[in-house]
Amino acid sequence: MRKAAFLTLFLVAAVWTAAAWAAEPFFLRRNLAEIQPKPDDLTAGARGASYKPVFGVGDPDAGKLQGVARYGELTVLPGGASAVVSYPNEEQIYYVLEGNGTLIYGGQRVPIKKDDFMYLPVNVRHGVANESGAPLCVIVMGYRIPAGRQAPAPSQLMIANAQDVPLQLVGGHPPSTQFRLLLGQTTSQRDKLAAASEVTSLFIMDFAPGGTNNPHSHANEEEIYLVLRGSGDMVAGRTPSGEDARHPIKPGDAFFFGPGTRVGYYSRDKEGQPHDLILAVRSRLPGAVMGRPSGAGAPPKQ
Repeated sequence: MRKAAFLTLFLVAAVWTAAAWAAEPFFLRRNLAEIQPKPDDLTAGARGASYKPVFGVGDPDAGKLQGVARYGELTVLPGGASAVVSYPNEEQIYYVLEGNGTLIYGGQRVPIKKDDFMYLPVNVRHGVANESGAPLCVIVMGYRIPAGRQAPAPSQLMIANAQDVPLQLVGGHPPSTQFRLLLGQTTSQRDKLAAASEVTSLFIMDFAPGGTNNPHSHANEEEIYLVLRGSGDMVAGRTPSGEDARHPIKPGDAFFFGPGTRVGYYSRDKEGQPHDLILAVRSRLPGAVMGRPSGAGAPPKQ
């Protein structure tokens, strides 16, 4: 009897410990220039196309992510084209980092250029081709649609350019940082494109010299920051003594922040230097429900 009771307590403790570990805040850090290309759906049978897995599919730590399926850099050389793909349970967003090319979307061929971003719904075949004379570089973001959740495709392709989205101040953030609110959920009334199911906010942060994104956390969302320009300090997690951990960064650095992980940024630029820029994307956990806006404009948890 005592042995059975002890075994029961041991199993309960083991389950509790595993759950606590799974909920522990954590972050991952990568740099685009340091990642080696790997085979991917987008490169299978393609010509002149390579894919660098930053987070998710193809990355050794993919199992630590919950709602994020993939995040990587697709490069298509002049005259090349990626494979054309579709996914039954994954919505995607493409963001053009560099170059010009053509988006293949269903039966359409649509010109794309630097800073274009587009929503790619489930079951719609898509890929990119490059008829220009320079490489085309695209950030590929994919998010799992939980079983039973409906994510119908919009009636037409949803695409825009970040430079056409005005900078604005967002509540809960200091005036030294402005935002371009690019894409949010279908219920959004503030983003340029209200398109997504799982992605709560795709946005660009523009930091004036000395600007900050005050350290905060999000309990029910995963978040990824990609440094487009700048050399400040990223807050990622805490030190053993409980203080915010600050990490010097450089362009091309990418951070994945698990739910509940401290995140923030401090620009070290001086007056007259170009503003730091970060491309950020936040997505809800598979069990989270849609409520009030929880993207860049939502009050962060300090």
